[in-house]
Amino acid sequence: MLEFYDDFRSIVLNKTPLIDVRAPVEFKKGAFLNAVNLPIMSDEERHLVGICYKNKGNAKAIELGHKLVSGDIKEQRVQAWLDFMDANPEALLYCFRGGQRSKIAQQWISESGREIIRLKGGYKAFRGYLLRELEDSCKRFKPIILGGRTGSGKTIELRKMQNAIDLEGLANHRGSSFGQRITPQTSQINFENNLIYQLIQKIEEGFKHLVFEDEGRHIGGVFMPDSFLSIMSEAPLVILDTPIEERIDITLNEYVIEAQKSYESAGVENPLAAWQQSIESAMFRIIRRLGNQKHGELTKIFEDALQKQQDDGSFDGYREWVEYLLVQYYDPMYDYQIQKRSEQIAFRGDAKEVHKYIKSAT
Repeated sequence: MLEFYDDFRSIVLNKTPLIDVRAPVEFKKGAFLNAVNLPIMSDEERHLVGICYKNKGNAKAIELGHKLVSGDIKEQRVQAWLDFMDANPEALLYCFRGGQRSKIAQQWISESGREIIRLKGGYKAFRGYLLRELEDSCKRFKPIILGGRTGSGKTIELRKMQNAIDLEGLANHRGSSFGQRITPQTSQINFENNLIYQLIQKIEEGFKHLVFEDEGRHIGGVFMPDSFLSIMSEAPLVILDTPIEERIDITLNEYVIEAQKSYESAGVENPLAAWQQSIESAMFRIIRRLGNQKHGELTKIFEDALQKQQDDGSFDGYREWVEYLLVQYYDPMYDYQIQKRSEQIAFRGDAKEVHKYIKSAT
């Protein structure tokens, strides 16, 4: 059986399950799709071994590691790897550089009567491959940008297209002042890794054109890689025109109704109050751009709508709040930005027309 595996492209295309034996703090900074963190050492154990390595050298550090991870602790960690292998027979193993931690894990698994292959070069090599692939992939497709005012339903329409990549979904953020979700946003490294996975897979499927939602450099706390941003900046822009009433419906459903449900399903204590706090924080962030008077009006409309919901369970009061937010805040900003990019606009129309145009253009 092979000891190492370095066909990283195959891992991406086959969505190969991965066992990441790095410490949780390392995994949190960045990992790969389909990877599960089953560490050989906890954060504290890794910290202690690191100090030992610095002060006493490699041999003593390994000795301490074996001492810290022994007995029942070792058995539990090995069993976690075996359980994952039972559920995912094609799983591969990695640590940071494909060195001692994954080698020891591979050995312990072998002693249990099973075999597993580890990634050659570990996380560092795979990550390096993905970054190189990003540069190469950006030369192998032509982007189309789907734009439109807030609430136009761009994400809804993107999800109907096989040759589209949902950047906001990858970032776990809706890409606006009110776009933060209850779950933590994707780390920068994971955003890049997940984007590259999608690019490789879509190009392999044979798509020569890929469709993306119109985004700035940042989506919440993550930013676009430079090579990707440069090709996006020159791409043709397709504008989705949606009537204001439909935009209100879409925004109300996403930012109010579904957002409140996400707080409930997450088991947050007093979900309505938690959602209220997130909205009020977002409104506070836009005071400077909106202006004090309009901000005061927006806040009053929101407070009345919240009171109505508390009184009779109705979301109707939020319609006025959503319309005010769209017309007074989002639309002027969008219209100003789109005017500066008017030469990029290749087409504009309603959802049906946009789909027909993109299909004909690709």
